[in-house]
Amino acid sequence: MKIDTTTSAVITGGASGLGEASARALAARGAKVAIFDLQGDKGEALARELGGTFCRVDVTREEEIAAGFAAARAAHGQERILINCAGTGSAFKTASRSRKDGSISHFPLDIFQKTLAINLVGNFACIAMSAAGMLTLDPMEEGERGVIINTASAAAEDGQVGQAAYSASKAGIVGMTLPIARDLMGEGIRVNSILPGLFDTPLMNAAPAQVLDALAASVPFPRRLGDPAEFAALALCMVETTYFNAAAVRLDGAIRMPPR
Repeated sequence: MKIDTTTSAVITGGASGLGEASARALAARGAKVAIFDLQGDKGEALARELGGTFCRVDVTREEEIAAGFAAARAAHGQERILINCAGTGSAFKTASRSRKDGSISHFPLDIFQKTLAINLVGNFACIAMSAAGMLTLDPMEEGERGVIINTASAAAEDGQVGQAAYSASKAGIVGMTLPIARDLMGEGIRVNSILPGLFDTPLMNAAPAQVLDALAASVPFPRRLGDPAEFAALALCMVETTYFNAAAVRLDGAIRMPPR
């Protein structure tokens, strides 16, 4: 798919990190971008800078997703590109014993459910609503109507201690990539997923400097954290390369995460 001034795109989690980089990359090609996020100040500022639209959207609320797509389409027309970057993390062992007093606890089920609700169910809800809108579009070259790109994680394949919920949610994204692509193949809508490793994002930067240095050194090559612009470059490659379909691609500097 060619990206130009006639292209409309929606980026969930688009106010910062991987989503922001994707929004900037698309806007640099002339695309009209709509940013879905809960960070109002950042999202509105970025949308103004890029000449786009900000929509406050909680991806766990179906009515907010629907309202976001309605506002984005009113501003820019039906999107041909959806990039899902909205997500959250959690870190609890399935069951554990306290080192202080020996008390036993288990993973809080409400946090497990919330992680899946945002990372997996919310992701799928955005896919389904966007794809339904794409079905109304006239096909382009090779019958293409749209492209959907999801953000999974290297943790989908090698999750660490405490990442049961996060890994499950991201593995779900990988697992549904092929069946959704098959659902939509007859309508010319492609679906791919990216599995990023350790990236230089606001969430990662909350860690102490020595922790970040150690994480960067653990990447085989190049020995650094990933640049969000590299994620965006792969996302645009997936958009522009029509033969890219039903793929789940790691972007991680060859890292394989250890247990801890």
